[in-house]
Amino acid sequence: MTKTELKKVLVVEKILEGHMTNREGATALGLTERQVIRLKKKYQTEGGAQSLVHGNRGRKPKHALTEEVKEKAAELYTVKYHGSNNCHFAELLEEHEMLKISYSSVRRILLAQGLKQAKQRRRSKAYQPRQRKAQAGMLWQIDATPYAWLEDRAPAFALHAAIDDATGTVIGAVFRPTECYEGYSRVMQQGIRKYGVPLGLYSDRHTIFRSPNEKLSVDQELAGETRPLSNFGKAMADLRIEHIKAITPQAKGRVERLWRTFQDRLVIELRLLAVTSLDEANAALPKLIEKHNRKFAVKPRDSESAYLPLEHEVHLEHIFTKREYRQLGSGNTISYNNTIYTLAKPSTLRLSAKMTVEVRETLDGEILLWVQEQALKLKATERPEREVASKEKAGSASPRKPASSHPWRTTGTQNQSKLTTTKRSFQDAMYSQHNGYFEASF
Repeated sequence: MTKTELKKVLVVEKILEGHMTNREGATALGLTERQVIRLKKKYQTEGGAQSLVHGNRGRKPKHALTEEVKEKAAELYTVKYHGSNNCHFAELLEEHEMLKISYSSVRRILLAQGLKQAKQRRRSKAYQPRQRKAQAGMLWQIDATPYAWLEDRAPAFALHAAIDDATGTVIGAVFRPTECYEGYSRVMQQGIRKYGVPLGLYSDRHTIFRSPNEKLSVDQELAGETRPLSNFGKAMADLRIEHIKAITPQAKGRVERLWRTFQDRLVIELRLLAVTSLDEANAALPKLIEKHNRKFAVKPRDSESAYLPLEHEVHLEHIFTKREYRQLGSGNTISYNNTIYTLAKPSTLRLSAKMTVEVRETLDGEILLWVQEQALKLKATERPEREVASKEKAGSASPRKPASSHPWRTTGTQNQSKLTTTKRSFQDAMYSQHNGYFEASF
């Protein structure tokens, strides 16, 4: 018997002996008087203390899992679903194996088989949680993380993703070999095309998001820029998205927690789909993101959306570009990446030589000339070759010996004779001076 059952027996016996009233017994057991009266009657009619033992003690529940089901679940975890957490494993069993087991039962099965260890609760510094934004589209958080998403089937690569702060919806994601400008641009284009333009964006302080140059170049000043921006920052300014750069990872904690979920679940999902390359992973990613959003997305506090519609005249492929400034040459030509470009079609815009213009390279490699908020297509052209007059190469002159009358020869001789004459004159003067001194002494 358990301690609770023993306490019931003791209290019922005292009531029957007259040492306690029904009300006092109910207070001691935390029950009502009617329940205490039923316990007394059961004690008297069904065999004393043993009648107060729970009737299912020692019986196997009807809904209990059979040993065959337990063994099958343990085998599936070892062979097919290893590495998944208890909750995800229970979902996968129901989705792929038509086997419905609660995640608590899954945990007990795996612990009994020694396939998992009970995790110690992580003790970390407590942070005051920031309340979610009220409306969807008020703030996105964007980041990227490198990881072995395909385990040992392919090298590690980076996943770029953005999440809506109000709903937890992943609005876009893409795999790239490394963290790069193109990956972030692809994610933003996915989200804007599907949901609209957000009011704000939260990112870290990577040089992709901020310009490493604190001062504007001369070309940037001539172009009218007031502050240095990276290519990504210029795209945010064009779309009028407030770009906030976080100093600590905790500031963008929602996207940081997203990585833990993806590293726990996405790896298993890609393994089940037999994905073996980066391109295959990108092809499978949209359906996996939809599945994630169905599971984890929540409703915002305010049902009204804060997204702004994308204007029809705005082309995202012209916004998310690499941008540089060039001087326009004669014939409307520019030099970019060691290639000469000119206009693919005649333009009605007034262009002049030595005019500072902006060159934009799209994510697909198309080169554009951006003038007066218009994109002019360019085409590569050959650099004209200059004709250089051929000249015979002059041979080396034969060495010659100067004549005896050459100034190089006479100058040295004359100087030597002058030096000798001066020296003799000095000696004669000294001799005369000494002789005069001796004659004066006598």
